[in-house]
Amino acid sequence: HIARNKFMPRSKVPHTVLIEKYRQGEENAISLLYQLAQVFQFHLDLKETVTTACFLFAFCVVIDGFQYETGMGVTKKHAKLNAAKLALEVVLPTLEQDECVPPGTTDIPPPLSVKEDSSILEVQASRASHERKNSVNLQIPHAVRDQLTKLLNSHPEFYNCAETTAAFIIQTSSGCEVVALGTGNFNTKENASSSGRILHDSHAVVTARRSLMRFLYRHLLMFFSKASNLAEKSVFQQNSSSGLVCLKSGITLHLFVNQLPKGAAQSKMCLSPLSISAWRTNSDLSLHVTLEGQIYSVFSSAFERSVSKVVSVSVTDKITQWQVLGYQGALLSHFIEPIYVQSILIGDCNYSDIRGMEMSVSQRVEGITAQLPMYYCMERPQISLVPSVATSGTDKSQLTYAMNWSEGDSSLEVVDGLEGKTIEESPFKSGSALASRLCKAAMLHRFMLVAKEAQRQDLLSTRSYREAKKMAKPYQEAKNILRAYLLQQGFGSWPVKLSVSDNFRM
Repeated sequence: HIARNKFMPRSKVPHTVLIEKYRQGEENAISLLYQLAQVFQFHLDLKETVTTACFLFAFCVVIDGFQYETGMGVTKKHAKLNAAKLALEVVLPTLEQDECVPPGTTDIPPPLSVKEDSSILEVQASRASHERKNSVNLQIPHAVRDQLTKLLNSHPEFYNCAETTAAFIIQTSSGCEVVALGTGNFNTKENASSSGRILHDSHAVVTARRSLMRFLYRHLLMFFSKASNLAEKSVFQQNSSSGLVCLKSGITLHLFVNQLPKGAAQSKMCLSPLSISAWRTNSDLSLHVTLEGQIYSVFSSAFERSVSKVVSVSVTDKITQWQVLGYQGALLSHFIEPIYVQSILIGDCNYSDIRGMEMSVSQRVEGITAQLPMYYCMERPQISLVPSVATSGTDKSQLTYAMNWSEGDSSLEVVDGLEGKTIEESPFKSGSALASRLCKAAMLHRFMLVAKEAQRQDLLSTRSYREAKKMAKPYQEAKNILRAYLLQQGFGSWPVKLSVSDNFRM
């Protein structure tokens, strides 16, 4: 998008040196842009834009009239810096393409190869893509807020549970629809359950993801239904090449989180532009675990594994895993191809930089796709800061509560995250035992219903949750490859789950 001036001004410092300093963390993004503007003689402006996000400022870089992606931050300085970084992500690859400099003229930056015939079309296409993405980035928080408001209008007593909201959104040509929603911020204090009826992890993203699985089971039942009108309403279609079903063409999935996930995503070194290779052995980007409300690196001596306590992998690491294995999990992979999210939208007003999230979710597993079985891949999501949808309540008595809902549910279910069970006051209760509809036993029940509808006798022959998961061979292979890859890259060993928690039967 940068057209060279007909004059080629000399610079005392080659632009390649300036870029390298930036890559090494010695040069500020804004400073680099202004120096490049002097070298290449383009007009640079940092323009403040409008944002509906709480307490956030928004700026975008404008180069020769072309507007780049908007950056947001809690201060104007942070917003400008993020905008500069976003612009450089597009600009620098163009500048680094042509490295052929005539001998003796190393102080002259090489001309950028811009085709006059196609440049206008490229700019228009890029602008259109940018506008579409920005439009979706605003549609999704609005859709989440609307759905959350609708649910809480019916049950305002649980308003204080909404601060940690996470949601999955399906986008089609007709717009964006929230299909699964969850809140929560705790792990159970209980020991590992052998019945499959205790929720051990009630963090918002985990709760929302299990709600998404309920949505997928519901649409699988519709797909395999003998009633054609129900099958047509399903989000699935048959893939003749794999023998599995997949999302219909034109449907994409997105994840919204109202807080930056716990773990490596919150790493403070995300403020540095250094590549991930410099940090491979640093505990900040290692795998993390949650134990009794505290986050620890797997390399930390501060946490000790216990055979009786439940240790959960951090939410950041779970998202990293899902972007490789899919959000459907092992049981659903018997029926459907891996399902990935196209974008992760973060409505967190307390963070202005998402580099830690990008490094954790994408760069830690860069290059793994070639090793994975067919239909599995490392799906790199577009990660963006967007407006927040919920604020913190003043009543802390519901601090441990977690809400869940998926499309088709008549009401909310509210779980006490420390107990791992539905509370007595929950609008929805599945029975006197207060087992959540998100628990493993409930998931196994739905799995068996779908296996029966799909006439999968091989799956109906097992009633053990663990055995049904192990039978998903490609999924298990991909999981083993992922964990070996993370260990090989220096991010630590994936904590081994207590097998007793998966050995229950129907």
